[in-house]
Amino acid sequence: MKFTAVPAKMEMDVCHCSMCRRWSGGAFMAVNCGTSVEIEDEAALSTYSSSEWGERRFCSKCGSSLFWRGVHDGMMVVSMQAFAEPERFHFAEEIFIDNKPANYDFANDTHRMTGEEFLAALAAKQEAEHG
Repeated sequence: MKFTAVPAKMEMDVCHCSMCRRWSGGAFMAVNCGTSVEIEDEAALSTYSSSEWGERRFCSKCGSSLFWRGVHDGMMVVSMQAFAEPERFHFAEEIFIDNKPANYDFANDTHRMTGEEFLAALAAKQEAEHG
């Protein structure tokens, strides 16, 4: 599975929603790459529509969780560990912080948003872009 992607920023974010935790085996650590992702062989990917606003894409051969894609805008976030040098990304934000289990915490000082706050920000962004 080969792809190219240009990160919107040299930042990674974490999602604590129950779907991401189940899908990735923990908090999903991802890098927003906007619409820059180019996949060499689309047939190597499987897609799961996980909600009305997003879908998850994974390797059909090994099962690796690779991408989350917004269905309305095509924005893709890429699993941080899919990059050759994942340590170069700054840990910036945690979303669905209200869904995070109590048995772990990150020590980093991040911007944190509840699920409600994140979904409201996403809706406002989509409204501004698409009217």
